[in-house]
This record gives sequence, structure tokens and C-alpha cells, in this order.
Amino acid sequence: MTELVEHGQLFIGGELTDPLGSDVIEVISPHTEQVIGRVPHACRADVDRAVAAARTAFDTGPWARATPEERIEVVSRIKDAILARHEEIARCISAQNGSPYSWSVLAQALGAMMVWDSAITVARRFPYEERRSGALGPLLVRREPVGVVAAVVPWNVPQFVAAAKLGPALLTGCSVILKPSPETPLDAYILGEIAAEAGLPEGVLSILPADREVSEYLVGHPGVDKVSFTGSVAAGKRVMEVAARNLTRVTLELGGKSAAVILPDADLETTVAGVASAAWMNNGQACVAQTRILAPRARYEEFAEAFAAAAGALVVGDPLDPATQVGPLVAERQRQRSLDYIRIGQEEGAKILSGGGRPAGLERGWYVEPTLFGGVDNTMRIAREEIFGPVICLLPYGDEAEALGIANDSEYGLSGSVWTGDVEHGIDFGRRVRTGTFNVNTFSLDMLGPFGGYKSSGLGREFGPEGFGEYLEHKMIHLPAGHGGE
Repeated sequence: MTELVEHGQLFIGGELTDPLGSDVIEVISPHTEQVIGRVPHACRADVDRAVAAARTAFDTGPWARATPEERIEVVSRIKDAILARHEEIARCISAQNGSPYSWSVLAQALGAMMVWDSAITVARRFPYEERRSGALGPLLVRREPVGVVAAVVPWNVPQFVAAAKLGPALLTGCSVILKPSPETPLDAYILGEIAAEAGLPEGVLSILPADREVSEYLVGHPGVDKVSFTGSVAAGKRVMEVAARNLTRVTLELGGKSAAVILPDADLETTVAGVASAAWMNNGQACVAQTRILAPRARYEEFAEAFAAAAGALVVGDPLDPATQVGPLVAERQRQRSLDYIRIGQEEGAKILSGGGRPAGLERGWYVEPTLFGGVDNTMRIAREEIFGPVICLLPYGDEAEALGIANDSEYGLSGSVWTGDVEHGIDFGRRVRTGTFNVNTFSLDMLGPFGGYKSSGLGREFGPEGFGEYLEHKMIHLPAGHGGE
């Protein structure tokens, strides 16, 4: 993206519509620090219009009453269009948030397509109705769409998270108001265009770029039946508080401080390559990033040297350059946050093994070197607080019991991994780690399984049939005796 992209209208109820307010969001390139786009800033009146359109569509329109096969047909066209335009989507997202283009192609664009595809797979075999033999007679148990959904997505993986919410919401028959982040609203317009061309009925989808104040108004709107939010713990708590006023259902996917536990029998080369890619991916701006690396004291120096070399070898630069592995952070505030934590880590007594400042030759842009701290204690702030930047902690441990204790000693519980020569032992270790997702000798996120967190990492699940069920209500219908219970 080199030309200024400007949108003068909002996507409300499936159509581009003039905004009712006059405020504008400027999109800033994290690489050049220049304006690369402008879109309308939705106001409260725009929210009211979008909710009214969604409410009408759900209460009286065809989408909620369509068959699963009819909805799958439309959503499949959305998935296919994202695949056809994946390079355009990847470039757009990289220009907005600084994700390396090579990573954006795989995770931001093709990854989003895979999320849509996985939701379709679940929809094809989901049991919307079942007959049961109840204690007092036969029962029919139905799963029906929850209603109007407010989907609030972050700037770090905007299309991936949008797909995680819109896929099951639309396939179950809900209407959706998508609220993209002010940092990354441009790709949402591509999605709106795709959805309209795919044939979504009037009112089913609206897209409202806005700041926190308008987001709060949307979350607290009495016409919304469910909120699906991805973001920080602090914002998630506020969403839950505001939604509770109307007893609005919530799904919260929040932060993480995940531990990659290296057991003494782990292979050095494959472990370093796997953990490093999971630590510094997306410039460290990933809730599932493995930001605490636990190494056995007997092999600590060996792994410290290898991880420092891996960090130092990462190519930092223009996010649209295919050779770049680490780009700039999304905003100046995020860059300063990482630099503040680097200072805090040094004050706490941790040692910088690699990085620690602005990369040489990049005087402009919100860049921070891939940074590795060694000698970290799990009581330090850099080990306990989510930094959301390319700052990683290496912690030594004694025996396996201590490693397990460190891994679980966190307010978060989103992801984690173990690296070992014994896969079955790794599985047993994973059973004892209190996180919603876990990996043995790998790092991935499968969209056909449940994704979500323990503790402060959130409520509810996304992906798989578990995530699908978050957008459905359960209804029990009592049947007369002898009418087909099983």
C-alpha cells in the first residue's frame, strides 16, 4: 500500500452509508509514521442504526430462518473470496500493523480463510437438534442462534479474529456488528465488500470502526444479545462489567504470558527453531506467544547462547519486504511500552542477552529489536506482565516440579508448550499445565479444536464445535409420551 486509502462511508446493514458523525480515523503506517488511510469514525447514532438493522434482520429476516445448507453456501463464497484476495488482504494488514508480509500471507490472510473453512466444516456436521429420553418423557433439545452479536476485534490479527467470530455467528444464523480497531480498519472494508458480494441478506452484517468509548456503547446496547471480545485483560473486564447490566452473554479471549518448557532431553536445534518462531511471531504481538522460555539449569548456558543467536539473526525491517521477519510495532505507544519493559527488566536485575533498543539503520518507524532477557526470575514484572512486543524472558529451573510450578505461576492461562525427547511424557506434562491450549514439540493453533484461556486469559471458547456453541442457545421441548424419545 503506497497510495492513501480513503473511505467516506460506513458499512451498515450490508450497504455503504453516510456516517451520522463527522469524526475521522487516520491510519498511520508503523514503518513510515505517515498517514496511509482515513475512514469515518462511527458514532453512537451509527451504532443505533447498525443494531436496529441487525435486530430487524434477526427477528424478521431470512437469515436466521435459512437452512444450515443455505447459510453454508453464502459463507463458502466469503471464504473463497478471501482466498482469491489473500495477497491484497495481507498487504493491507501489514501496512496497518507492521506484521511481516510473509507472516501476514500465512497467518493474517490464509489463516483467516482457514478459520472460515473450519467453521464451515463444523457447521456441516453440527447437531442443531437431538431427541432424548427424559426422566418424565421424550425430549427435543434444540440449539438456536443467540441473536445479535457485537464482535470486537483487535489490531494484531484483525481478519483472523474477525473470522473466528463471524464464521460461527453467521453460520448459526446470527446478525453481527463487527467493530474493528482504529489501528486496522482498512482490511475490514475489504471484508465488507466480500460479504456483500457473497449475498448476505440486508441487515446481517455491519462494520463500525470506532474507539473505546463507542465500543463501550455498542457492548452495553440493549439490542445486543451477545458480545464476543478479543483484547487486553483490563478491557475484557470492562466489557464484562458493561455487558452485565443487560445480562448480555460474553465470550472473552484475553491476554497471555505463556511458558515454553524445555525438558532436559530436548533437542537443541529443533527446540530453538520452534520456540523462537513462537516467541517473536508477529513482532511479539500475539496473545499466544511463548514469552517465557524455561530452560533446565544443567543446559541453561547452551540454550541461552542459542536463543540469543536466533534473536540476533532475525531480519528486522519494512513489513512489506518479503525478507523481513520482524517489523515495527503497531503504534508509538506500543514501542514505548516495550522499551519501558526493557528498562524495567534491567532495573530488576535481568541481563539482556540480545537486542534491547532500536535496530540500527531504522531511524524512522516504531521498531524495537528482538530482545532476549536472561537470568529472569518469575517474580519479575517482565515475567509476569504481558508486554505484547518482541521482548522474551529466559528462566532457569532445577527439576521438573519446579518447571511445572513456574509455568503455572501466572495470572494467565492461554497457551504453552513443552519440548522433550519423550512425546508421551510431554503429553503428561501438558495435562498438568493450566492453560486452554498446549503444544508438545510443536506450536500451532488448530481451528477445529477449542481455543481459549484459563484464569485471566478469558471466558468461553472459539473454534471447533465448542466455539460454534457459543453462538447458540439451548432449548428443551417436552414431547408427549411415546413421541420418539431415544
